[in-house]
Amino acid sequence: MSELPGHVDIRDVSLRDGLQIEDPIPLSAKLELLAAIAATGVREMEATAFVSPSKVPALADAADLAAELRNFPDIEFSALVASPNGAKRAIAAGLRSIEYVVSAADGHSRANVGRSSAEATAQIPEIVAIAHDSGVSVEVIVATAWDCPFDGPTAPQRVVDIVTAAADGGVDRLAIADTIGTATPRRVSDLIGMVRPRIVDIPLGAHFHNTRGAGLASAYAAVSAGVTRLDASVGGLGGCPFAPGASGNIAVEDLVYLLRDSGIHVDVDLESAIEAARVAQDAVGHELPSSLLRAGDRILG
Repeated sequence: MSELPGHVDIRDVSLRDGLQIEDPIPLSAKLELLAAIAATGVREMEATAFVSPSKVPALADAADLAAELRNFPDIEFSALVASPNGAKRAIAAGLRSIEYVVSAADGHSRANVGRSSAEATAQIPEIVAIAHDSGVSVEVIVATAWDCPFDGPTAPQRVVDIVTAAADGGVDRLAIADTIGTATPRRVSDLIGMVRPRIVDIPLGAHFHNTRGAGLASAYAAVSAGVTRLDASVGGLGGCPFAPGASGNIAVEDLVYLLRDSGIHVDVDLESAIEAARVAQDAVGHELPSSLLRAGDRILG
């Protein structure tokens, strides 16, 4: 276990991962949510995804939303892509950072993007070239890094192989994702211990879901293992439309509560994050799983 870092960056993924399994909401509601999240002080946001509207109708307005991001100059926005064409669309829409998702499991990869894991991995150099030619940064996110809803447990070596290929392909950042919320602290520490030696000079992030109640514990294990970038969504909004049983990202406010009381600095204001969670809950029209949204901060009440 490494010494805990003094600072952890939180990337808010509410507008993409958070909304992708929801019924579509109007652009105006997304912009209201965006403004509420921006008010938390967060410095990074995953804004949308340039993927097939027929597969993810909730994000069909990606280009329209991207056109509004210039109104928030203090935030670094990124967008998820699943193909070279998606990368081109995101760049044309003005995004300066893209995320390319590669599933480590064939079952999920075929359900998600219609390709095997190896075929998706093979596209990394092309996507990096498209992005870097336009001065855009690229992050590869390895999905189903621990388990797949179709194939079962993911062999850690599959994750290591994708990470190695991404590093060799010139990516700027990497992340490993617990797509269906099955990770536990022990498994998180073990996998990070295998991955980190392969990417000494590339920042490593992590993405967890709280589906089985271990999301925050897994995030803390990742931080303890040296990870300083974590994804979360206000209210715990989100899930994967191609992963049956997956639900809720770890909630921004719950994560801030944990890290703050562990002596780790974050840029996100807790009270503002709870308010943004309320905006998110109103936008989607149903209760969200956030613990602090329900119970409040022990200090703020």
